[in-house]
Amino acid sequence: MTTTLRRRDRLRRYAIAAAVVCATVATAACSDIHAPDSPPPTATATDPLPPGVDWTPAKEPAPAVDSCNATASLPPDPMPPRSQMPPGSSMDAIARQGVLTVGLDIGSNLFSFRDPITGNVEGFDVDIAREVARDIFGDPNRVAFRILTADERFTALENRQVDLVVNTLSITCDRLADVAFSTVYYEASQRILALRGSPIESIEDLSGKRVCVARGTTSIGRLQRQVPAAKLVSVTTWADCLVLMQQGQVDATSTDDAILAGLASQDPYVHIVGESLSTEPYGIGINRDEPDLVRFVNGTLARIRADGTWFSIYNRWLSNPLGQAPYPPPATYRQ
Repeated sequence: MTTTLRRRDRLRRYAIAAAVVCATVATAACSDIHAPDSPPPTATATDPLPPGVDWTPAKEPAPAVDSCNATASLPPDPMPPRSQMPPGSSMDAIARQGVLTVGLDIGSNLFSFRDPITGNVEGFDVDIAREVARDIFGDPNRVAFRILTADERFTALENRQVDLVVNTLSITCDRLADVAFSTVYYEASQRILALRGSPIESIEDLSGKRVCVARGTTSIGRLQRQVPAAKLVSVTTWADCLVLMQQGQVDATSTDDAILAGLASQDPYVHIVGESLSTEPYGIGINRDEPDLVRFVNGTLARIRADGTWFSIYNRWLSNPLGQAPYPPPATYRQ
Protein backbone atom coordinates (compact mmCIF):
# COMPACT_ATOMS: atom_id res chain seq x y z
CA MET A 1 0.00 0.00 0.00
CA THR A 2 2.79 2.43 0.95
CA THR A 3 4.77 1.58 -2.21
CA THR A 4 1.72 2.22 -4.35
CA LEU A 5 1.09 5.63 -2.76
CA ARG A 6 4.72 6.63 -3.25
CA ARG A 7 4.55 5.61 -6.91
CA ARG A 8 1.39 7.72 -7.44
CA ASP A 9 2.96 10.72 -5.71
CA ARG A 10 6.05 10.42 -7.90
CA LEU A 11 3.96 10.25 -11.09
CA ARG A 12 1.96 13.33 -9.99
CA ARG A 13 5.17 15.31 -9.45
CA TYR A 14 6.43 14.28 -12.90
CA ALA A 15 3.17 15.48 -14.51
CA ILE A 16 3.38 18.84 -12.76
CA ALA A 17 6.99 19.27 -13.82
CA ALA A 18 6.12 18.42 -17.42
CA ALA A 19 3.34 20.99 -17.46
CA VAL A 20 5.70 23.69 -16.15
CA VAL A 21 8.29 22.86 -18.80
CA CYS A 22 5.69 22.98 -21.55
CA ALA A 23 4.42 26.33 -20.34
CA THR A 24 7.85 27.90 -20.29
CA VAL A 25 9.74 26.16 -23.10
CA ALA A 26 6.84 25.31 -25.46
CA THR A 27 8.64 22.59 -27.42
CA ALA A 28 7.11 20.40 -30.10
CA ALA A 29 7.32 17.41 -27.73
CA CYS A 30 4.72 19.03 -25.51
CA SER A 31 2.17 19.35 -28.28
CA ASP A 32 0.42 16.15 -27.28
CA ILE A 33 -0.17 17.11 -23.66
CA HIS A 34 -1.35 20.77 -23.71
CA ALA A 35 -4.94 21.83 -24.33
CA PRO A 36 -5.93 22.44 -27.99
CA ASP A 37 -5.76 26.02 -29.29
CA SER A 38 -8.92 28.11 -29.10
CA PRO A 39 -10.63 28.83 -32.45
CA PRO A 40 -9.73 32.22 -33.99
CA PRO A 41 -12.05 35.13 -33.08
CA THR A 42 -14.88 35.81 -35.50
CA ALA A 43 -15.82 39.36 -34.33
CA THR A 44 -14.31 42.35 -36.12
CA ALA A 45 -14.09 45.95 -34.86
CA THR A 46 -16.20 48.51 -36.72
CA ASP A 47 -16.53 52.27 -36.36
CA PRO A 48 -19.82 53.31 -34.72
CA LEU A 49 -22.07 55.12 -37.18
CA PRO A 50 -24.00 58.30 -36.37
CA PRO A 51 -27.67 57.54 -35.67
CA GLY A 52 -30.10 57.82 -38.56
CA VAL A 53 -27.78 57.04 -41.49
CA ASP A 54 -29.78 56.11 -44.62
CA TRP A 55 -27.68 54.39 -47.30
CA THR A 56 -30.42 54.56 -49.96
CA PRO A 57 -32.38 57.82 -49.62
CA ALA A 58 -35.56 58.17 -51.64
CA LYS A 59 -35.48 60.21 -54.84
CA GLU A 60 -36.56 63.81 -54.31
CA PRO A 61 -39.16 65.30 -56.68
CA ALA A 62 -38.02 68.06 -59.00
CA PRO A 63 -38.62 71.53 -57.52
CA ALA A 64 -41.28 73.87 -58.78
CA VAL A 65 -40.21 76.29 -61.48
CA ASP A 66 -39.01 79.46 -59.77
CA SER A 67 -41.78 81.64 -61.15
CA CYS A 68 -42.91 82.81 -57.73
CA ASN A 69 -40.10 85.35 -57.19
CA ALA A 70 -39.22 83.36 -54.07
CA THR A 71 -36.77 85.81 -52.51
CA ALA A 72 -39.24 88.74 -52.48
CA SER A 73 -40.68 89.30 -49.01
CA LEU A 74 -43.02 91.76 -47.27
CA PRO A 75 -41.64 95.27 -46.76
CA PRO A 76 -41.05 96.26 -43.14
CA ASP A 77 -43.39 98.53 -41.21
CA PRO A 78 -41.90 101.32 -39.09
CA MET A 79 -40.15 99.60 -36.20
CA PRO A 80 -41.81 100.08 -32.79
CA PRO A 81 -39.69 101.13 -29.81
CA ARG A 82 -37.94 98.21 -28.20
CA SER A 83 -39.88 96.62 -25.32
CA GLN A 84 -43.06 98.35 -26.64
CA MET A 85 -44.55 95.91 -29.12
CA PRO A 86 -47.96 96.77 -30.64
CA PRO A 87 -50.73 95.18 -28.52
CA GLY A 88 -52.17 92.05 -30.08
CA SER A 89 -49.28 91.64 -32.52
CA SER A 90 -47.18 88.52 -32.95
CA MET A 91 -44.28 90.43 -31.43
CA ASP A 92 -46.41 91.30 -28.40
CA ALA A 93 -47.16 87.60 -27.89
CA ILE A 94 -43.43 86.85 -28.02
CA ALA A 95 -42.73 89.65 -25.55
CA ARG A 96 -45.34 88.23 -23.18
CA GLN A 97 -43.75 84.77 -23.27
CA GLY A 98 -40.48 86.38 -22.21
CA VAL A 99 -38.17 84.91 -24.86
CA LEU A 100 -37.90 84.57 -28.61
CA THR A 101 -37.96 80.83 -29.43
CA VAL A 102 -35.67 80.05 -32.35
CA GLY A 103 -35.23 76.71 -34.11
CA LEU A 104 -31.79 75.70 -35.35
CA ASP A 105 -29.35 72.80 -35.24
CA ILE A 106 -26.02 72.51 -33.46
CA GLY A 107 -24.24 70.61 -36.22
CA SER A 108 -23.57 73.54 -38.58
CA ASN A 109 -20.22 74.82 -37.42
CA LEU A 110 -19.78 78.60 -37.82
CA PHE A 111 -23.55 79.07 -38.31
CA SER A 112 -25.02 77.27 -35.30
CA PHE A 113 -23.01 75.02 -33.00
CA ARG A 114 -22.44 74.37 -29.31
CA ASP A 115 -19.16 75.77 -28.03
CA PRO A 116 -17.35 72.81 -26.40
CA ILE A 117 -15.84 75.01 -23.68
CA THR A 118 -18.73 77.27 -22.65
CA GLY A 119 -21.60 75.03 -23.72
CA ASN A 120 -23.28 78.04 -25.36
CA VAL A 121 -24.95 77.87 -28.78
CA GLU A 122 -23.05 80.23 -31.09
CA GLY A 123 -22.53 81.14 -34.73
CA PHE A 124 -23.59 83.43 -37.58
CA ASP A 125 -27.25 82.36 -37.50
CA VAL A 126 -27.32 82.62 -33.71
CA ASP A 127 -26.16 86.24 -33.85
CA ILE A 128 -28.75 87.06 -36.53
CA ALA A 129 -31.47 85.64 -34.25
CA ARG A 130 -30.17 87.67 -31.32
CA GLU A 131 -30.62 90.89 -33.31
CA VAL A 132 -34.35 90.11 -33.68
CA ALA A 133 -34.52 89.56 -29.92
CA ARG A 134 -32.72 92.88 -29.42
CA ASP A 135 -35.44 94.71 -31.38
CA ILE A 136 -38.25 93.01 -29.44
CA PHE A 137 -36.89 93.08 -25.88
CA GLY A 138 -33.99 95.51 -26.00
CA ASP A 139 -31.89 92.49 -24.95
CA PRO A 140 -30.20 90.18 -27.50
CA ASN A 141 -29.93 87.39 -24.96
CA ARG A 142 -33.67 86.86 -24.56
CA VAL A 143 -33.58 83.85 -26.89
CA ALA A 144 -34.46 80.21 -26.25
CA PHE A 145 -32.98 77.85 -28.81
CA ARG A 146 -34.83 74.69 -29.82
CA ILE A 147 -32.59 72.12 -31.47
CA LEU A 148 -34.11 70.78 -34.70
CA THR A 149 -32.94 68.53 -37.50
CA ALA A 150 -33.24 69.86 -41.05
CA ASP A 151 -36.27 67.60 -41.47
CA GLU A 152 -38.08 69.10 -38.45
CA ARG A 153 -37.79 72.80 -39.26
CA PHE A 154 -41.04 73.30 -41.17
CA THR A 155 -43.19 71.19 -38.87
CA ALA A 156 -41.91 73.16 -35.88
CA LEU A 157 -42.99 76.43 -37.54
CA GLU A 158 -46.38 75.09 -38.62
CA ASN A 159 -47.08 73.75 -35.11
CA ARG A 160 -45.84 76.98 -33.49
CA GLN A 161 -43.19 75.16 -31.51
CA VAL A 162 -40.81 77.95 -32.49
CA ASP A 163 -41.27 81.61 -33.46
CA LEU A 164 -38.51 81.59 -36.08
CA VAL A 165 -36.18 79.15 -37.80
CA VAL A 166 -32.73 80.64 -38.41
CA ASN A 167 -30.83 77.67 -39.75
CA THR A 168 -29.13 78.07 -43.16
CA LEU A 169 -32.62 77.75 -44.64
CA SER A 170 -32.70 78.17 -48.42
CA ILE A 171 -35.70 80.02 -49.86
CA THR A 172 -37.55 78.07 -52.59
CA CYS A 173 -40.97 78.25 -54.23
CA ASP A 174 -41.78 74.77 -52.88
CA ARG A 175 -41.05 75.84 -49.31
CA LEU A 176 -43.14 78.99 -49.63
CA ALA A 177 -46.17 76.70 -49.82
CA ASP A 178 -45.52 75.77 -46.17
CA VAL A 179 -43.82 78.74 -44.49
CA ALA A 180 -43.11 82.44 -44.98
CA PHE A 181 -39.61 83.84 -45.38
CA SER A 182 -37.79 87.02 -44.55
CA THR A 183 -35.66 88.77 -47.12
CA VAL A 184 -32.35 87.09 -47.94
CA TYR A 185 -29.76 87.61 -45.20
CA TYR A 186 -26.96 85.43 -46.65
CA GLU A 187 -26.22 83.92 -50.05
CA ALA A 188 -24.26 80.66 -50.30
CA SER A 189 -23.18 78.36 -53.16
CA GLN A 190 -23.44 74.57 -53.17
CA ARG A 191 -20.03 72.93 -53.63
CA ILE A 192 -18.17 69.72 -52.68
CA LEU A 193 -16.09 68.71 -49.66
CA ALA A 194 -13.49 66.02 -50.43
CA LEU A 195 -10.46 64.48 -48.76
CA ARG A 196 -7.13 66.08 -49.63
CA GLY A 197 -5.41 63.87 -52.19
CA SER A 198 -8.74 62.51 -53.40
CA PRO A 199 -9.36 62.41 -57.18
CA ILE A 200 -12.65 64.25 -56.61
CA GLU A 201 -12.34 67.79 -57.98
CA SER A 202 -15.72 68.46 -59.65
CA ILE A 203 -19.30 67.27 -59.78
CA GLU A 204 -18.45 64.86 -62.64
CA ASP A 205 -16.07 63.05 -60.28
CA LEU A 206 -18.95 62.17 -57.94
CA SER A 207 -20.32 59.58 -60.38
CA GLY A 208 -20.22 56.18 -58.66
CA LYS A 209 -18.93 57.74 -55.43
CA ARG A 210 -20.60 57.77 -52.00
CA VAL A 211 -21.74 61.32 -51.25
CA CYS A 212 -23.13 62.48 -47.91
CA VAL A 213 -26.09 64.88 -47.62
CA ALA A 214 -28.41 65.92 -44.80
CA ARG A 215 -32.09 65.02 -44.98
CA GLY A 216 -34.58 67.84 -45.48
CA THR A 217 -32.15 70.00 -47.49
CA THR A 218 -32.18 71.11 -51.11
CA SER A 219 -28.72 69.57 -51.62
CA ILE A 220 -29.96 66.00 -51.92
CA GLY A 221 -32.43 66.62 -54.77
CA ARG A 222 -29.95 68.72 -56.72
CA LEU A 223 -27.32 65.99 -56.61
CA GLN A 224 -29.87 63.35 -57.64
CA ARG A 225 -30.66 65.42 -60.73
CA GLN A 226 -27.17 66.62 -61.67
CA VAL A 227 -25.20 63.43 -60.99
CA PRO A 228 -27.68 60.51 -60.88
CA ALA A 229 -24.89 57.91 -60.73
CA ALA A 230 -23.68 59.21 -57.35
CA LYS A 231 -24.45 56.94 -54.39
CA LEU A 232 -26.09 59.31 -51.92
CA VAL A 233 -26.07 58.69 -48.16
CA SER A 234 -28.37 60.84 -46.00
CA VAL A 235 -27.80 61.74 -42.35
CA THR A 236 -29.43 63.84 -39.64
CA THR A 237 -26.89 66.69 -39.44
CA TRP A 238 -23.97 67.94 -41.50
CA ALA A 239 -21.58 67.11 -38.65
CA ASP A 240 -22.48 63.45 -39.23
CA CYS A 241 -21.16 63.77 -42.79
CA LEU A 242 -17.75 64.76 -41.49
CA VAL A 243 -17.74 61.71 -39.19
CA LEU A 244 -18.56 59.41 -42.13
CA MET A 245 -15.80 60.97 -44.22
CA GLN A 246 -13.28 60.51 -41.41
CA GLN A 247 -14.30 56.84 -41.10
CA GLY A 248 -13.97 56.26 -44.84
CA GLN A 249 -17.68 55.45 -45.12
CA VAL A 250 -18.28 58.14 -47.78
CA ASP A 251 -16.07 59.80 -50.37
CA ALA A 252 -17.43 63.35 -50.30
CA THR A 253 -20.06 65.72 -48.93
CA SER A 254 -21.97 68.33 -50.93
CA THR A 255 -23.91 71.32 -49.65
CA ASP A 256 -23.54 75.07 -49.23
CA ASP A 257 -19.96 76.35 -49.15
CA ALA A 258 -20.61 78.17 -45.88
CA ILE A 259 -21.52 74.90 -44.15
CA LEU A 260 -18.63 73.05 -45.82
CA ALA A 261 -16.23 75.73 -44.57
CA GLY A 262 -17.39 74.98 -41.03
CA LEU A 263 -16.70 71.28 -41.52
CA ALA A 264 -13.30 71.96 -43.10
CA SER A 265 -12.32 74.14 -40.13
CA GLN A 266 -12.59 71.03 -37.94
CA ASP A 267 -10.40 68.73 -40.04
CA PRO A 268 -7.27 69.76 -41.98
CA TYR A 269 -7.49 66.64 -44.16
CA VAL A 270 -10.58 67.84 -46.06
CA HIS A 271 -11.07 70.80 -48.40
CA ILE A 272 -13.70 72.43 -50.63
CA VAL A 273 -13.44 71.74 -54.36
CA GLY A 274 -15.30 72.33 -57.61
CA GLU A 275 -17.37 75.11 -59.09
CA SER A 276 -20.66 76.31 -57.65
CA LEU A 277 -23.56 73.92 -58.35
CA SER A 278 -26.19 76.52 -57.43
CA THR A 279 -26.89 79.69 -55.48
CA GLU A 280 -28.56 79.23 -52.09
CA PRO A 281 -30.36 82.31 -50.66
CA TYR A 282 -30.86 81.97 -46.90
CA GLY A 283 -33.98 83.39 -45.28
CA ILE A 284 -35.50 83.30 -41.80
CA GLY A 285 -38.46 80.92 -41.67
CA ILE A 286 -41.70 82.27 -40.14
CA ASN A 287 -45.22 80.90 -39.77
CA ARG A 288 -47.34 81.83 -42.81
CA ASP A 289 -50.12 83.22 -40.58
CA GLU A 290 -47.86 85.90 -39.05
CA PRO A 291 -47.23 88.55 -41.72
CA ASP A 292 -46.65 91.18 -39.03
CA LEU A 293 -43.71 89.14 -37.72
CA VAL A 294 -42.36 88.79 -41.27
CA ARG A 295 -42.42 92.59 -41.64
CA PHE A 296 -40.80 93.03 -38.22
CA VAL A 297 -37.98 90.58 -38.97
CA ASN A 298 -37.39 92.36 -42.29
CA GLY A 299 -37.11 95.59 -40.32
CA THR A 300 -34.37 94.03 -38.20
CA LEU A 301 -32.54 92.80 -41.29
CA ALA A 302 -32.81 96.27 -42.88
CA ARG A 303 -31.29 97.77 -39.73
CA ILE A 304 -28.31 95.41 -39.55
CA ARG A 305 -27.56 95.91 -43.26
CA ALA A 306 -27.53 99.68 -42.76
CA ASP A 307 -25.75 100.09 -39.41
CA GLY A 308 -22.83 97.72 -40.02
CA THR A 309 -24.02 94.95 -37.69
CA TRP A 310 -24.24 92.44 -40.56
CA PHE A 311 -20.58 93.08 -41.42
CA SER A 312 -19.57 92.64 -37.78
CA ILE A 313 -21.36 89.29 -37.57
CA TYR A 314 -19.84 88.12 -40.87
CA ASN A 315 -16.32 89.14 -39.82
CA ARG A 316 -16.68 87.37 -36.48
CA TRP A 317 -17.67 84.01 -37.94
CA LEU A 318 -17.02 83.75 -41.67
CA SER A 319 -14.18 86.05 -42.76
CA ASN A 320 -11.44 83.56 -41.84
CA PRO A 321 -12.64 80.60 -43.94
CA LEU A 322 -14.52 82.54 -46.66
CA GLY A 323 -12.53 85.73 -47.04
CA GLN A 324 -13.42 89.41 -46.92
CA ALA A 325 -17.04 90.22 -46.24
CA PRO A 326 -19.13 90.81 -49.35
CA TYR A 327 -21.99 93.27 -49.26
CA PRO A 328 -25.04 91.75 -47.59
CA PRO A 329 -27.68 90.57 -50.06
CA PRO A 330 -30.00 93.45 -50.95
CA ALA A 331 -33.60 93.17 -49.87
CA THR A 332 -36.31 92.47 -52.45
CA TYR A 333 -39.85 93.38 -51.40
CA ARG A 334 -43.32 92.61 -52.69
CA GLN A 335 -46.57 94.32 -51.80
